[in-house]
Amino acid sequence: MTQYPKSSYEMVGGVVFLPRLADKLRLHAAGKLPEDYNLGGGLDSRFCRFLGVNYEDVAARVRAGDDDETVLEWCYTNGRRPSAEEVEWFNGYMMKRGWRDQASAKLAESKAKRGIADRDDVQTGFDLQDYDEGREVGSVRAAMGG
Repeated sequence: MTQYPKSSYEMVGGVVFLPRLADKLRLHAAGKLPEDYNLGGGLDSRFCRFLGVNYEDVAARVRAGDDDETVLEWCYTNGRRPSAEEVEWFNGYMMKRGWRDQASAKLAESKAKRGIADRDDVQTGFDLQDYDEGREVGSVRAAMGG
């Protein structure tokens, strides 16, 4: 049975995206992740570059059974521990990707392809993922106070 990973808006240790990255790996290992999901590229690699770690090493920690908090601490120990300001910038960048930036045209094209070009609530790549996976768009963001 196919399952969708957690929303990209979800955080661990105040950092977005790791819960989704780890969830994708767990679902893939269980044979439950849709086949067309990206593993290791795109935002996965962007997250790893931000923390200065190799994706395959992070994947190994997840596959070994580490929980999200432990994986994040491993990243800080084996890569780098960004300042609170750097985390704020990273979170803002990731959460707004596709909104008034170089990814805007691709987001608009993706929305048009899905027949939702008029959906003003789908403003970012994270929003589009939530839409595609059947979550109420903006629900996780709203729960975070954003």
